[in-house]
Amino acid sequence: MKYLSTRGEAAQRTFDDILLEGLSPDGGLYLPEHYPAFGLGDLKRLQRLSYPELAFEVLRPYLAPMEDATLRRLLEATYDAATFGSEAVVRLKPLDAHITLLGVSEGPTLAFKDMAMQLLGRLFEQALARTGQHLNILGATSGDTGSAAEYAMRGRRGIRVFMLSPFGKMSPFQTAQMYSLDDPNIHNIAVQDVFDTCQDMVKAVSADLAFKREHQIGTINSINWARVVAQVVYYFAGYLRAVDAVGAPVDVTVPSGNFGNILAAHVARRMGLPLRRLVLATNENNVLDEFFRTGVYRPRVPAETRQTSSPSMDISKASNFERYVFDMLGCDPARCRALFEDALVRDGQFDLSGDPAFARMQQEIVSGASNHAARVATIRAEWERSGQIIDPHTADGVKVARDKLEVGVPMLVVETALAAKFADIIVEATGQPPQGPEAMRDLALRAQRFVVMPSDVDALKAYITAHT
Repeated sequence: MKYLSTRGEAAQRTFDDILLEGLSPDGGLYLPEHYPAFGLGDLKRLQRLSYPELAFEVLRPYLAPMEDATLRRLLEATYDAATFGSEAVVRLKPLDAHITLLGVSEGPTLAFKDMAMQLLGRLFEQALARTGQHLNILGATSGDTGSAAEYAMRGRRGIRVFMLSPFGKMSPFQTAQMYSLDDPNIHNIAVQDVFDTCQDMVKAVSADLAFKREHQIGTINSINWARVVAQVVYYFAGYLRAVDAVGAPVDVTVPSGNFGNILAAHVARRMGLPLRRLVLATNENNVLDEFFRTGVYRPRVPAETRQTSSPSMDISKASNFERYVFDMLGCDPARCRALFEDALVRDGQFDLSGDPAFARMQQEIVSGASNHAARVATIRAEWERSGQIIDPHTADGVKVARDKLEVGVPMLVVETALAAKFADIIVEATGQPPQGPEAMRDLALRAQRFVVMPSDVDALKAYITAHT
């Protein structure tokens, strides 16, 4: 498999080449030159496999030329009951006869990001051991990516993590989960701004090719293709476990911020998984919902990004959206550059409403938005109906899923995290605090280690230089 950039770099890189790199040198994002195809016969065969076996079949074409035995060993070590709580790894959690949660939040940090991060930690460590290099991972988080990355990378040989987060804008649990880590290879940087600014700082450092090469900078956000492709696997698992007859239609709702999770669903669909519709759910930061309704993509400036009770979705510039647009425009790098380099910089937006590709996008993805009152009402209603307490991001998904249900088509909703990470809204909705794992009961009491930084790229570079 060869990889190309959304901005035009030729398809000449392998998975090993792009694993440690993140952004392409031309500023674009990597995608495979084609998607492996799975027919109904292939899917029926996959239905009988364990999660590590399924992951092997889905990922093998993308990770070539990695040896089969090596990949199997990595997957079996990653996806086990000790890490994810059961041999199933991914569980289906019915809310009622129409909606089922895709349970992907049972990993070490209680969020879906663990599903990819735990594998990436092993992939990175293996690649570095093979080459003798070291890697400085630079990332940005709105809440869950940071802790999942740090828990996956802590103590790994040859790896340091520099994680940017918006100061004071994560939940107390998310904050404590990240900042309480005292591993010497973990550096938490609290930026005095919103997540989009943190993400812009990461991209600015990555765009400085001389600095990036000198300091071996890599990325862990979903701008890294490995993050996205690892998430593709659980859509296969969810679909194959949800249907009796392979080929039956299923809709999937995905709470969306940076567009990486729903992009993985799109990739699964392109590979042949019979997902009928993808339903995108946003919170009050509804840039993506606005696009799928109007065709206008208008990222917000930091001052317009709202701080909400589903903080991991408080994102107004969705990095992975560029991959999706590139794909749907027929993999045309010139058009992609014109939109993401020219129009966004010049006008702050672009409009695809008159493009035939937009009609195809609306056929594949429908969207809706939620707000705080809807989140509270949804959490309360699902608790009273099923006894299950869902987190606020999943509640955004369930609310929009119920709005988009169609008779006779089952709906999977991707569970983004466990409720224990967001106690305030759970107490507001149910009157009782959520129960977390015993190992994390004292999280709020642990000492925290982080530095506060202004939104200054030069200050970030200086910090990285001083700690490498």
